[in-house]
Amino acid sequence: MLNIALPKGRLGEKVYAMFEAAGYECPSIREVNRKLVFENADTGVRYFWVKPSDVSIYVERGAADIGVAGKDILLEYEPAVYELLDLGLGKCRMAVAGPKDFYDDGTRTLRVATKFTNIASAYYAGIGRDIDIIKLNGSIEIAPLLGLSDVIVDIVETGSTLRENDLEVKTEILPISARLVANKSSFRFKGTEIERVVNALSRQIDAASNT
Repeated sequence: MLNIALPKGRLGEKVYAMFEAAGYECPSIREVNRKLVFENADTGVRYFWVKPSDVSIYVERGAADIGVAGKDILLEYEPAVYELLDLGLGKCRMAVAGPKDFYDDGTRTLRVATKFTNIASAYYAGIGRDIDIIKLNGSIEIAPLLGLSDVIVDIVETGSTLRENDLEVKTEILPISARLVANKSSFRFKGTEIERVVNALSRQIDAASNT
């Protein structure tokens, strides 16, 4: 049985649709219920829904053989997993944003509010900028509005939330999308089946890019 961790929500539903189209269907997952674990002995798969930020933990610890996690999570927490494939889903970007009239003149320590402290630290270290990291867990956009920070580092999809709060993207750090990851031990012992999954998903991605 191949254990697969899927992120809860719309992204997970899109990911499951890809697995289904690849021949790894599990009809019970489409039923309306509160179950979290679903399996299909005929196709040899067991799926389970988990919080998106927890997928990499389940995979790293071996509770799941493979799973789908955002590139932001992989960069922020650096789990010991193999990154196998960019699924091209959940596309967005990690960016620096701030008030429209803010300009970083570099004369003082920059105050940066973010959930992604490692990504932000690595980015600013790379450009040699001295920063004061302010770790927040929600409503990052409000930090510069209340004077808590000068800028924020966060995921930006459409930018509508920024605009509604009179903020704008100052710099794009990197693109983000959903990635297929594998447990290192599972890849060694279930490598043949995992490679079949990767190849089947890759064919879908190639077909979509050619349409």
